[in-house]
Amino acid sequence: MYPDAPAAAPEPGRRVRGPVRTAAAAVCLVLGLGLLGGAAAGVWLTGDSGERPAADYAETRSLWREIPVDTIFPRSLRGRGAGPGRADRRWTRVAVAPDADCRNAFDPSLAEVLSPAGCERLLRATYADETGSGVTTVGLLFTETDEKGMRALRERFDEEDLELRADLMPRPYAARGTAAARFGDAQRASWTVRPLTDAPVVVYTVSGFADGRTVGEPQPASEAVLEDQTTAPAQAGLGHDARGIADRIERGLRHIVAQGTGQDR
Repeated sequence: MYPDAPAAAPEPGRRVRGPVRTAAAAVCLVLGLGLLGGAAAGVWLTGDSGERPAADYAETRSLWREIPVDTIFPRSLRGRGAGPGRADRRWTRVAVAPDADCRNAFDPSLAEVLSPAGCERLLRATYADETGSGVTTVGLLFTETDEKGMRALRERFDEEDLELRADLMPRPYAARGTAAARFGDAQRASWTVRPLTDAPVVVYTVSGFADGRTVGEPQPASEAVLEDQTTAPAQAGLGHDARGIADRIERGLRHIVAQGTGQDR
């Protein structure tokens, strides 16, 4: 189970739900991710982000139950060259939400768009940048649909440019007593939503200012990371935070899927 909402970070080794299949599998997953440095971190930053062939959807859909929180949402993420001007970024996890269904998790417009895929479970965590001025919520929506349904959802996002629509911004997750305590709907500044096709998962992020200030014109991460942008989200690097954290959590998830769906074979 995920910890209660106000808790900042679970104790090391705490699991999302249920035991890992074997201790060896857990060690393999943690070592394989290599999130905190070295060559593995470089792969996360520069590796191919193209999607791999679809894994067993049913197995992937339930795999999260057996994976430790710290593996799905690492306590720290490093982004070499992931900030504005290719500056390095580092993010620290400040809150993990209890695993939940999707009721009231999204604004009505986004909930309607995602509804055809269904909601098996929603996992969320919030990270702060090194300065403590920016916070970003990342979510993993495990859907109920099959590969065909995920491809249909992805095609709709691509064809209708849904990722650019401000009314489809995800909601943040704030927790009392953390740097994200004032990160509410009004503080949303930049975001990304990514339906995958090789797994029944939608990866999303939403970033904003930690001090509670509002942003007059939120900007999608795909635009906020472009050069010569003068918007508040772009100047503050919030688009880079939204994209950078989404990249790393997505790639980590792919590694988990590859390990989990192959460990019984």
